[in-house]
Parts: sequence; structure tokens; C-alpha cells
Amino acid sequence: MSLVRRAMGTLIHQAYTAIRHAGAISPASPAGYRFRRLGDGVSIAFPPGAIFGEQWIEIGDHTLIGERVSISCGMGPGVDLGPDSILRIGGSCSIGRGTHIVAHQSIDIGHDVFTGPYVYITDQNHVYDDPEVPIGRQWPRNSPVSIGSGSWLGAGAIILPGTTLGRQCVVAGGAVVRGEFPDHSVVAGVPAKLVRGYTAELGWHAPGVALTMEQQATAS
Repeated sequence: MSLVRRAMGTLIHQAYTAIRHAGAISPASPAGYRFRRLGDGVSIAFPPGAIFGEQWIEIGDHTLIGERVSISCGMGPGVDLGPDSILRIGGSCSIGRGTHIVAHQSIDIGHDVFTGPYVYITDQNHVYDDPEVPIGRQWPRNSPVSIGSGSWLGAGAIILPGTTLGRQCVVAGGAVVRGEFPDHSVVAGVPAKLVRGYTAELGWHAPGVALTMEQQATAS
């Protein structure tokens, strides 16, 4: 019986590996043709999450997207979102499994951006303008999102509308981010705040640290 079980297990794993390979979305696969641009070497792992609005999505060369990642533009399939791309993911990125990237107006993700699993990025939020109307029935509000090249987003991080992250930023796992953060920022918390920064004069330092007189003289 153990030999039969071992043989069956081997066949199942081999079959699943073949299914995953065949089901991955690449520039050469039929599903890849629906994208505005799918760069060389791009792979969207099988099984994917919800993917629609492909004609408004651009993904750069050699970006890898994990299993069950949802990438969408608009509220649902079949909506005309205009002539320009809405979601742009740069080259050589790695998007962790279970991540959701939901675009309605503009999301820019630079090159070499890595995310942990289950990150959520959106440029649209629900509003609470009328306290008598159910929140889900009120018209949502959009604000563009930009994530600089070389950044890392930890597992479970949430990037809210209106966020701008500079180059080489780190977002701690579970952080809820809104606002503008300069290059080389480390942000953490709910809501996320700057906890560490970098400048050529000071190196890594806590926020609000000022240059000493000697450092000011050296910098000048």
C-alpha cells in the first residue's frame, strides 16, 4: 500500500506542477495578449487571482507575480476606462502571493519593487460624506498612488489612495500607509509614520534629527 500511495503522490505532484506551468500567464500565452503590455520574461503564477481590465495594465520585463494575486482596473470587466494605461508595474519586480492591486485612476510601481504576501494597494477609497447612506452605496474617491523603484513592502502592508513612496523605501509588515514619504524612508505602524530615514550627511537616522554644527560645515 505504501508503494501505491507513494506512486500516486508522485503522479499528483507531477500533474500539479505541469498544470501550474501550463496555467501561468506569460507574454506568449493567450491570456497575456489581453494586456496593454506584458514585458519579456513576465510570469503570473497559476492559479491567479481576479484579473480584469488588462488593456489598461502594463507590466515590465522579468517581473514575477505570485499565486492568487489579483490585478484589476475599474469596478469590473467590460468598462471603458479611457485611452491611457492606469496600472503600471515596472521591470524586475516580485509581487508576493495573495497580493491585491486595485486601480481606478493611476497606480505606478517602479522597477525592482518587492512585496511580501497579502499586500493591498489601491487608489480608491470609500467615503462617509453622508452618514445616512450606507457606505458601500456612496460614490468612492480616487487619488493616485506611486511606489518608488527599489522599495520593499512587508507582508500584509496596505497602501492607501494618495500615497507617494520615494525610491528605496521600506514599509513594515502590517503597516497602513497614506501620505508622502521621501527616498530611503522606513515607515511602520497604523497609521504608518516615518521611523527612520537616510541622508548622505547623517546616514541612517531617526526622524527630526538635525545636523550638528560640524556636520553643517562639512555639508556646506
